[in-house]
Amino acid sequence: MGALGTALAHHLVRAGVGFIRLIDRDFVEKSNLQRQMLYTEEDARQSLPKAIAARDHLQQIHSAAEVEAHVADLTWRNAEDLLTGVDLILDGSDNFSVRYLVNDVALKHGIPWIYGGAVSSRGMTFTIRPGITPCLACLFPETPTPGTTETCDTAGVIGPIVQVVAAHQAVEALKLLVGDTAALDDRLRHFELWYNRDGAFQVAQRKRDDCPVCADRQYRHLHPSTPADSAVSLCGRNTVQVSTATDLDLDRLEHRLSPLGTLERNRFLLRLSVDDQHRLVIFPDGRVLVQGTDNPSTARSLVARYIGG
Repeated sequence: MGALGTALAHHLVRAGVGFIRLIDRDFVEKSNLQRQMLYTEEDARQSLPKAIAARDHLQQIHSAAEVEAHVADLTWRNAEDLLTGVDLILDGSDNFSVRYLVNDVALKHGIPWIYGGAVSSRGMTFTIRPGITPCLACLFPETPTPGTTETCDTAGVIGPIVQVVAAHQAVEALKLLVGDTAALDDRLRHFELWYNRDGAFQVAQRKRDDCPVCADRQYRHLHPSTPADSAVSLCGRNTVQVSTATDLDLDRLEHRLSPLGTLERNRFLLRLSVDDQHRLVIFPDGRVLVQGTDNPSTARSLVARYIGG
């Protein structure tokens, strides 16, 4: 529910889609408002989780829509629960790890999904239909190394490219939802707004007979042989997410941590400023965002010191 996600949800709710599930691990900050157009300064002041803030705004737009919000980090542990039971998956993510995970779930369960990405003034989108089109692993066999691709936080993004990519994703979504598959665009679309360039590439021939996902049904991101590290640096954010082994009781933590630093609290998270540099943003699902460092060891040390585990 960042830039693309908020634009997509906005389009679909206004179009009359009856059920939408929102998934996001983060909370609204003022720096988001330049491109994440569903949120307000008040959402940032309250540090509302993005999924919650988006749900509340969307239900004011179309009160009959059922909008289900999950404040969660999408991982191999919860992906099948969160991404199934729907007709379509829309990609509003900002990293390839999540996209490969979505691709695994979508191919395993036969759910179409629409890839989208936007950074700087460039964007790309492609509609993936299991068994019909190439999948993400066909088009991009190798996962980009973290830190080697640009992100909105490292390279910036202008709002108009977000709307262009989201508009193409949304119209493809509407075609799928009403069953007009003959009108679908089977090309990989690319846009460069600043330099007035766009293109569309035929990629049907890229569907691989030896694709590990759509041909061999090996879902390596959904069933990893080596689970991901519990501490993950968020590129460009000077923040590390640490996942603890258990859920966290925010009431109990608020009482215990209040003498140790400046504390802020809402219904969804607890924020502790431990010194001039570091701040812990604590979620009840066991996640802690350690702001002020990109070093996983430092982040784990701070979580162990203040929260335990």
